[in-house]
Amino acid sequence: MPLFWLRVALTLYGIGLLGAVMSLWTNRSTLTRVMLGAAGSGMVFHFVSLTEIVMLSDTAALSSLHQIESFLAFLLMTFFLVIYGVYKTVSPGIAVFPLVFLLTLSAQTSALSNDASASQVSNSWVNMHVGLILIGYSALIFSFFASILYLIQEKNLKAKGKKSGVWSRLPALATIDEIGYRCLVFGFPFMTFGLISGSVLAEARFGPGFFRDPTILSAIVMWVLYTILLYARWSAGWRGKRAAYMAACAFCTALVVLAANGLSSVHRFVSP
Repeated sequence: MPLFWLRVALTLYGIGLLGAVMSLWTNRSTLTRVMLGAAGSGMVFHFVSLTEIVMLSDTAALSSLHQIESFLAFLLMTFFLVIYGVYKTVSPGIAVFPLVFLLTLSAQTSALSNDASASQVSNSWVNMHVGLILIGYSALIFSFFASILYLIQEKNLKAKGKKSGVWSRLPALATIDEIGYRCLVFGFPFMTFGLISGSVLAEARFGPGFFRDPTILSAIVMWVLYTILLYARWSAGWRGKRAAYMAACAFCTALVVLAANGLSSVHRFVSP
């Protein structure tokens, strides 16, 4: 049944994806309502699927790649609907809906798979570490999307002539900057505590040598970059273009962290 509910959610997300694309190009309120309705309904079925997986799993609920993909897709959709509720813009849907659809599509291929190695460590620690990291990543993904939209919108405003099509419906620069900043402030603590909980778990299981792993080293670099970005925004008053470039650079480092997991010899709390 969890797989069935996830596939229902996938279908609804597909409808939402079509609605998002069409509403951005045509600016019809009807399509926006269809998109939001499909997204909200999909989240309900997605939540049911996640809940049933937790109830049926004998190991950590976030112990496989497919379960992580499913949970990340759910979090991204949650952030999207919250941002829409606050700012009344569907612009993040340009990138969010395709990503959510692809993550859910991948997750539904094996929704109940588990990593046998997860039983060797505390389920609560694994769930806390992975859950905090994913919440942090979800917020930072939106911060990255906002930085890209900011750079696009700034370029459009500097260009001569009247804007048309999808770019004419982007929010004001101040709104995009605020979305990026708030997502950064929200996501950074979750990422920090996720890294701390993972470090405690790694220390107990592998010892100090774990901190020489490429995943951990790149994660530390990522954390330092985000710390510098937050400090620059708070103390140096960085806003707009400089902050957008810095956010994009920091997120690229986050992608390096994900890629480094494939090269890691010990960071194997989850597997496909």
